[in-house]
Amino acid sequence: MKIVGLSSSIVGSKTRTAMDYTCKTITEKYPNVEVTLIDLAEYTVPFSDGRNYLEYEGDVGFVTKTIMEADAIIIGTPIFQASIPATLKNIFDLLPVNAFRDKIVSMLITAGSPKHYLIAEQQLKPILAYMKAQIVQTYVFIEDKDFLRKEIVNDDVLFRIERLVEDTVVLTETFTKIREEKEAMYGF
Repeated sequence: MKIVGLSSSIVGSKTRTAMDYTCKTITEKYPNVEVTLIDLAEYTVPFSDGRNYLEYEGDVGFVTKTIMEADAIIIGTPIFQASIPATLKNIFDLLPVNAFRDKIVSMLITAGSPKHYLIAEQQLKPILAYMKAQIVQTYVFIEDKDFLRKEIVNDDVLFRIERLVEDTVVLTETFTKIREEKEAMYGF
């Protein structure tokens, strides 16, 4: 199983801190899972120009192909101005419409205000559904007060991240098994 953690901001440290903990949890609890962390701050990703994702080279090619080859994706995103960052929307624009078909997608949201908890429901989930993702219904919402010196200091948040990882892995295994059984029925 391949899981990609996508830290979708090019500024700040909170989302990356949360994604580091998430990927560490996957590695420790599920050693057979191949996990790749893509931090968009480390890549040069220009705006989508409408090409097929396979036509891109360099950083864009690596990011899009890694996402497309994953069985599951954990999206870590901050909320800026009551919206997802443009860097995340650009990733969606670089991928095909059905990019998340047969993939489990879960979310980890960092925000400066508790008022932004619905952004995942109102903006992110509809995009993921449109792109055919199997969405983990619960997501982790982390506020500024849960961080101190680039560490998560709220034990409840750490527990919720561990649960998100478990739900993501279990759903990926379950949907993979169901798909394989369905395909075996056809006999070719």
